[in-house]
Amino acid sequence: MAASLLRRDKKATAAHLKADLNRTDNSSGLRQLQELLDNVLNPEKPASDTEALDWCKYLLAGGDGFEEFCKTVRSYDNATLCGLVWTANFVAYRCRTCGISPCMSLCAECFNNGDHTGHDFNMFRSQAGGACDCGDSNVMRESGFCRRHRLKTGESVPSVPCDLLLMSEMVLPRFIISIIQYLRDGYTEPESATDRDLQKVLQQLEPQISFLEELTKMGGAMRTVLTKILTNQQTFKELSMGQEENVYAKRSYEKYLSALKNSGLVSVEEKGSAGAGAGAADSSAGAGALSLLGAAAAASPNEENKEEDQDGGQCVGQRKRVKLSSSTKDPSIMDTLKHKCFLEELLFWTIKYEFPQKMVTFLLNMLPDQDYKITFTKTFVQHYAFIMKTLMKSHESDTMSNRIVHISVQLFSNEELARHVTEECQLLDIMVTVLLYMMESCLIKSELQDEENNRHVVVNCGEALLKNNTYWPLVSDFINILSHQSVAKRFLEDHSLLMLWMSFVSFFQGMNLNKRELNEHVEFESQTYYAAFAAELEACAQPMWGLLTHCKVKETQEYTKTVVRYCLETLQIWFDAIGFVDEPAPNQVTFHLPLHRYYAMFLSKAVKCQGLDLDSLLPDQEMLMKIMVHPLQIQACLSEIHSNMWVRNGLQIKGQAMTYVQSHFCNSMIDPDIFLLQVCASRLDPDYFISSVFERFKVVDLLTMASQHQNTVLDAEQERPMLEGALTFLVILCSLRIHLGMTDDEILRSEMVSQLCMNDRTHSSLLDLIPENPNPKSGIVPGSCSFEEMLSAVADFKAPVFEPGGSMQQGMYTPKAEVWEKEFDPIMVILRTVYRRDVQSAMDRYSAFLKQSGIHTGNPWPPYKERTPLHPCYRGLVRLLHCKTLHIVIFTLLYKIWMDHQNMSEHVLCMVLYLVELGLDNHMQEDKEDEEPCIEEHCHDSWFPGTSLLSNLHHVIHFVRVRVPETAPEVEKKRERERERETPPSTSAESSSFGQNLREAQLFSLVAERRRKFQEIINRSSHEASQAVRPKSSSRWHPPGSPPQLVTEILEIRESMLSLLVKLHQKLSAKQNSLSPGWLEEADPAHHAHGDGITAIERILAKAASRSRHSKRCLQEICGRVCPPVTAKKNSPGDKKSMDKEERRQRARERQQKLLAEFASRQKSFMETAMDVESPEAEAAMDVGSAEPLDSEVLYDCVICGQSGPSTEDRPTGLVVLLQASSVLGHRCRSDEAKRLPTSDEEQIFPEDTCGATNDVRLALMQRYFKDSSCLQSVSIGWDGGVYVQTCGHTLHIDCHKSYMESLRNDQVLQGFSVDKGEFTCPLCRQFANSVLPCKPGRGTEAGAWHTPSNKSPATLAKEVGDLQEELGIFPVSTYTESNLTKEMESVIKDIKNATQKKYMDYGKNPGSPDNDFLFMYSVARTNLELELVHRGGNLCSGGASAAAKRSCLNQLFHVLAMHMRLYSIDSAYNPWTRLTQITQNRESEYGDEERPEGAHAVSRCPPPY
Repeated sequence: MAASLLRRDKKATAAHLKADLNRTDNSSGLRQLQELLDNVLNPEKPASDTEALDWCKYLLAGGDGFEEFCKTVRSYDNATLCGLVWTANFVAYRCRTCGISPCMSLCAECFNNGDHTGHDFNMFRSQAGGACDCGDSNVMRESGFCRRHRLKTGESVPSVPCDLLLMSEMVLPRFIISIIQYLRDGYTEPESATDRDLQKVLQQLEPQISFLEELTKMGGAMRTVLTKILTNQQTFKELSMGQEENVYAKRSYEKYLSALKNSGLVSVEEKGSAGAGAGAADSSAGAGALSLLGAAAAASPNEENKEEDQDGGQCVGQRKRVKLSSSTKDPSIMDTLKHKCFLEELLFWTIKYEFPQKMVTFLLNMLPDQDYKITFTKTFVQHYAFIMKTLMKSHESDTMSNRIVHISVQLFSNEELARHVTEECQLLDIMVTVLLYMMESCLIKSELQDEENNRHVVVNCGEALLKNNTYWPLVSDFINILSHQSVAKRFLEDHSLLMLWMSFVSFFQGMNLNKRELNEHVEFESQTYYAAFAAELEACAQPMWGLLTHCKVKETQEYTKTVVRYCLETLQIWFDAIGFVDEPAPNQVTFHLPLHRYYAMFLSKAVKCQGLDLDSLLPDQEMLMKIMVHPLQIQACLSEIHSNMWVRNGLQIKGQAMTYVQSHFCNSMIDPDIFLLQVCASRLDPDYFISSVFERFKVVDLLTMASQHQNTVLDAEQERPMLEGALTFLVILCSLRIHLGMTDDEILRSEMVSQLCMNDRTHSSLLDLIPENPNPKSGIVPGSCSFEEMLSAVADFKAPVFEPGGSMQQGMYTPKAEVWEKEFDPIMVILRTVYRRDVQSAMDRYSAFLKQSGIHTGNPWPPYKERTPLHPCYRGLVRLLHCKTLHIVIFTLLYKIWMDHQNMSEHVLCMVLYLVELGLDNHMQEDKEDEEPCIEEHCHDSWFPGTSLLSNLHHVIHFVRVRVPETAPEVEKKRERERERETPPSTSAESSSFGQNLREAQLFSLVAERRRKFQEIINRSSHEASQAVRPKSSSRWHPPGSPPQLVTEILEIRESMLSLLVKLHQKLSAKQNSLSPGWLEEADPAHHAHGDGITAIERILAKAASRSRHSKRCLQEICGRVCPPVTAKKNSPGDKKSMDKEERRQRARERQQKLLAEFASRQKSFMETAMDVESPEAEAAMDVGSAEPLDSEVLYDCVICGQSGPSTEDRPTGLVVLLQASSVLGHRCRSDEAKRLPTSDEEQIFPEDTCGATNDVRLALMQRYFKDSSCLQSVSIGWDGGVYVQTCGHTLHIDCHKSYMESLRNDQVLQGFSVDKGEFTCPLCRQFANSVLPCKPGRGTEAGAWHTPSNKSPATLAKEVGDLQEELGIFPVSTYTESNLTKEMESVIKDIKNATQKKYMDYGKNPGSPDNDFLFMYSVARTNLELELVHRGGNLCSGGASAAAKRSCLNQLFHVLAMHMRLYSIDSAYNPWTRLTQITQNRESEYGDEERPEGAHAVSRCPPPY
């Protein structure tokens, strides 16, 4: 029967079968159809056979043409949704005003046919694909629907005739099972399968899948039929397993079961009793979840669990992955699948084949059918764990990720559907469990804190899973469903889920640990920090923001309390797991603390939006102290990185520091960290907190009033930036209000102003630079300003302009004048600055505004900006500004700045004054303004009587006890007094005062004592904590032997903070009477808003006087004491000017003497230590009081490895230089007339009287009459094409330079120079260079003499030069022995010769002769001396205008040339220096008359006139 049907016409056969099937008794038709389909859709036929597809089209049409059939079916389309599916790179639209879900998108047709006038929309190019949501009221508001989908089209469409789709219902099940069977057959075992095999199968099936896709486009009627077929369980059971006689179907089903098993999955039947766990997640899953944090199992011994850590940061060799116990999670989620319909198995094979685009499009095209959408969503959730496993194994994870999201975003953007599958399919349990399983595959043991005993595990950022963002589609789905309020509330109500999620977040806590390199530069700069920052932002921070959006009202208080409780529990487990007690491990930092940030942000939301009491959410004091440590460590390490203390870790550590504060990360990283530290500061003892800050920043040793100190942790050049960093951090901590009381509008305005003050911005760049959360970038939010409204309020728009070249400059926004005057906040600018230069840019723009507006003409200081009031919960933060420890720091720094101690800077003074002003503006509630303080000057543990800054400002400190080295000036002064037998204090009052002042404490002793006391109180119950001792680590190399011992000295101070401020005012203004006693009567703080340091001090003094009568009286006394009343005799202006000038000179001399004494003391100390290292016998030979200059070896700093040492023969050090051919000297002219451009061929731009032309004529003339060798010794050839050597001044080891050049050769990045020609950029300053000039080993006496000015007469100097010439110069390296130094010197000579053209080197008659070579070497020296004269304005001794900017390399160059010149045997009897200077008798008689050797010398005896 089937054979006869096959021979007939397809159209006629289809009509015949349709007629038979429409009869009441259709058994005959059914039998004929089945036989026909068995033959046509025989799976043993090749899939590429198009005959079967043609038969299906005719059968579906039932005797009509297929196109006509399609048209007829479309006329019954009852769909109310658009559902248009697109792939990557499709241009679509998104309207934030109309969207309910953030993932909403519209096709161009629906967008253009809708009304979106005035809406916040954007056009975008789709990256992963998508589908049009027009008509779906669950995803977008109905007001945004297009005209077509706004009408309920389904209501007016007639019902579908029963016979229209009859054939479709009969044929399509067989057609779909044939596709499934082809997929089963085509998929081979995972070990033998290749991507090519899978692609070949898909390519053969493309016509069939395209046919299915074509059917979905016929409209709602056909999609309904397809839905019934795809979800019919009975039909699937019959066709999938096959009948008894169908051997092929049985074999096909066995392949399907084999594929399930090989995928790590089993069917429910095979699972047996384990299937009972496939329901809701077991409650024990959450109960044991937190044990994951501290209970890492031993590493698996299998080789497959080991992996070479090529990009794993600080570790070397192999690191073992850690496997956690899986008993805490429901295994049925991960390894059980049961397929009951075509749709489920189709999705299974879609995943197996890694989401082929055609299959994805077909499955998405069916989504407008609601029954299908629900079933498909449940099926997708059922396969979620399998999707994760396939994704992790895929070699094309990026493509697969995009296609997964292409599907999932259509399913989970619908809140009603997401809630439905959450309730019925445990969607949240599945997602969290799948994410946990995924991250467990790349866990390693944490090395934070106690490396050996650490039980915490973290993700390995070097794994492909994190580097390739493989987790992205799963995290994206989780973020998507948390955007729905009903789903998020269910998540927050499920405590076991919350605990599982905290376990997941803890995997990222402390990841990508950085260990500071102290010795060698890191060989390989790991780039894992990209993966680490992306992982925290996407996997931790984004879900956190999603949850926070649903915790904005008082009704959700319980949710916040629950999250906060679990955060604290998880943090405590983390502290225990890493072995943390009270001190962080030295030289370690991780920028990733998501648990801290979860806790901080939920605290902020609880206080700001839900009205919760902060104290009810805080732990005890001991826990707060622990929570504070790691965020504070990050802030200190930021300063360390900017102070170049981490330079040996490479550029990647700076990349981490910049990413941490970058606009896309700052609101999820630095802002929560600062807020958490503000919370800790508001509740902890302020003295403890302040002392902890200065300890973390390693500047405690610097905070002494002594002129010298010993810092065991920092180098001298690192102290100032670290001190500046500590003070800046305190200012930010006390002044930032982002989470302490500012509204969303105020935050947005502050962010916008800070970005605009750095630079003018385009609209798009400004939109990108404003942190997205918690403030909306755009769109109208209830109770909030829009981005556009705020921008128009703070900035003016500069319209686009055409540049001279024809290109158009973009329109820019620039701050309004009132913004500069009233809202410019330098602290916010510092916080939001990625590059330090942006801070300077903001200050330069601020200075330009002040000058332009006539407010201030000098160099202004950062303006002080008054802060918004603190939220009542955070009032305790003000205590930081009113604690004795901070006041001691302020007093000490004011004193050190006034005394010109080392490492003090203008920025330090600026930040100190900022802290003082913050304290004056933020009173303590218990302060009484004019109460006389109870003065107890000799308190055992304090310098000040109370905690109020207003009272302590005028408190006088008389004596201070300090610990200083024996070589300090304070000790020398004491010894001088003893030698001079000064009278000791004899009166009882003086003796009593001296005895009492012995009880005064020095600053860092006080800090340590107060901190120990506080810890004893807090840790009284913890014996371990009270006994813990953390030794300080030293980052510097110290020579063997004991360091200089410290002795105790008493300094007489007799100053208060007010008196020091007055004296600093005098110092800054360079006037002794800068403040008159009556100045306070006229002072008004409002008039000092903008200005320099003088203005800032005046503003502070005026505020202090206006807020305290006692401070005002003290200030008047100080001004009267410093500036005595003027006598009747008035000085003339000239006398006053001369007195000021003389005073400045006297103070300059004193400062110079102080610096010289300090330098001599340092040298003495260093030499003593150095002699101890070299030999004990050398001590006797070292005369400390000798006045001879120190003949120490010159030390060079290598800018690549960072090591400091001398240049040696085996390991020479070189100077980075640029060799250039220059004809500048040859273009000089005899006349000073201005040159004119030539206007005709006769005129020449280069006249014939140039230096180069004159010398060419002279050489040619001499070569006509004299011997060639004599001529070449008588001229210089560097006028045209001479080699000019210049340097940036930086040095490096030659071997380091070779490694650096090798790395440049291997670098694939496009460079602007030729590495093969030896070109490179200086590793430090990035100036262009092309050679390295070796430095001569030896002592530093020559270098010192080189720069020593002299008043000797020219005759004496000429005699000294002649004497030097007669001495046999002993070069430190023998020219006959090979060493690394001589090799490098020879290499530099080759570089010098290659720097110019051949024609500028050979001027003799015999090219390449030694005479030519000698002339070239001599001319290099002459050329560089001449060019040095040009730079210095014609005088080598005067310096000239550009001498400061140009670094000289003549010393090193002459040594290299001298070594090379020794290879030539030149006529040494002839000495032109003695002939020219006439310092010896003329020796012409000694020469014979042969070959006229002297003739040419006589001609060129006089120097040229240039």
